Amino acid sequence: MNFYLGAVDRLLKKENDNPSIGLILCKSKSKLQVEIALQDVNKPIGVSDYVVAIKKSIPKELASSLPTIEEIEAELSNG
Repeated sequence: MNFYLGAVDRLLKKENDNPSIGLILCKSKSKLQVEIALQDVNKPIGVSDYVVAIKKSIPKELASSLPTIEEIEAELSNG
């Protein structure tokens, strides 16, 4: 995640943009694993497990461009 945030900030961020914030959505999460994985990262990164209901709160014009839960799970299971 730190690699991608650094790349976005260096290559895509405009001068008046705020620093990028990473967001990791997990089917489940372990506090210990998250703490260890992110212990030396200095950028803000949020980690949360997702709930299927989150899709209902996304505006329709954005929802159509997002992958479905099934597509995300399939991609994650392909490793």
